[in-house]
Amino acid sequence: MEHQIPDLEYLKSVMKFENPFKNPKIARLEKAQTVWDLRKIAKRRTPKGPFEYTFGAAENEVGLQRAISAFRDVEFHPSILHDVTNVDTGWDVLGKRVEFPVGIAPTGFTRLMHAAGERAGARAAQNYGVPFALSTLGTTSPEEVRKAAPDARLWFQLYMMKERHRSYELVERAKAQGFDTLLVTVDTPVAGARHRDKRNGMSFPPQLTLKTMIDAAPRPEWWINFLTTEPLEFAAIRNWNGTVGELLDTMFDPSITYDDLAEIRDLWGGTVVVKGVQNVEDAKKLADFGVDGIQLSNHGGRQLDRAPVPFRLLPEVVREVGKDLEVHVDTGIMSGADVVAAIAHGARYTQVGRAYLYGLMAGGEMGVNRMLAILTSEVTRVMKLLGVSSLEELEPKHVTQLDDLRPRIADEVDAARNRAAAKR
Repeated sequence: MEHQIPDLEYLKSVMKFENPFKNPKIARLEKAQTVWDLRKIAKRRTPKGPFEYTFGAAENEVGLQRAISAFRDVEFHPSILHDVTNVDTGWDVLGKRVEFPVGIAPTGFTRLMHAAGERAGARAAQNYGVPFALSTLGTTSPEEVRKAAPDARLWFQLYMMKERHRSYELVERAKAQGFDTLLVTVDTPVAGARHRDKRNGMSFPPQLTLKTMIDAAPRPEWWINFLTTEPLEFAAIRNWNGTVGELLDTMFDPSITYDDLAEIRDLWGGTVVVKGVQNVEDAKKLADFGVDGIQLSNHGGRQLDRAPVPFRLLPEVVREVGKDLEVHVDTGIMSGADVVAAIAHGARYTQVGRAYLYGLMAGGEMGVNRMLAILTSEVTRVMKLLGVSSLEELEPKHVTQLDDLRPRIADEVDAARNRAAAKR
């Protein structure tokens, strides 16, 4: 091999130096290639209490890990030699087009994660043509969310509170602001046991203790934003001093029945989706009841630990009620590949909560936009690699759930017991 002095023009073409004056937030976010990358950035920039509130779950957090594993254990089956030059990633969800079959889930305490809060989420959703859902426990009012994102498609998530007039007032306010879908959450008769929050003393509003000040020292931006922006308030509650769990148990009404659901539906007068469905029997009852959609969800693993994994439940529910109403799904979705897998198994729409909050904590509104850029590019790329050019072409044949958690049937259990007895 002969060596030579490099040509000057060639040197110029290969020497690339990063702009030292580039906005550090932009540089930081551009390096994030996955939602998990955003999570790493978020952890560095957010105090322990809010960060662990976001990624934590109930009890021993088994349900959350199972949900994430269910998507990781997917096997895709691509078809070759299809023209995928142009891919249509959108379709109608509840009667209106979305540009991608994924949107932002309702999250509580959002401005604890970043001062930009729900405004950032709504504006980013507006940018990408997907819905944004505001929680009853949101920290921005329906009026302010609409003002921040005047052209966004907004949904409102409702917890039925013991003080019913508060619930009804929120429904009316969301309706007045043009929110087009009501998400009625039904898996919260009481708060789940969220041990991380207890250990961290997670309270609302956050308290400046010696422990939190030490934790805040390497994260000055979060505290500056917290202390110099408008005080944190719920859309539904003005003041509260206590832990998150205590607040939820004080608010939630464990007596909710189908009669209450009928009352809320009549008050809303529009599209209703019931969120928190966890078995086929309830899905059938809700189809007969006449709601517009159901959302398979175990609340991100934050209520009943070891509850059914929504993604695993999805195919059976779609077979039973998919012709009668739309089936949506959440919990464990951390990539565009997860979204595609859910759509292939019959979901009409998916929602992300933790992924959204990781983006928010990593960089405010810019971070949420980066999260959606990652997810939507992954959706597009996976569709092309599967050989499909529209969501309608996605079918169960494209995805296999590798079933490590399959329940053992009675015969197998009996056979195992007999073998054990024979050895004694």
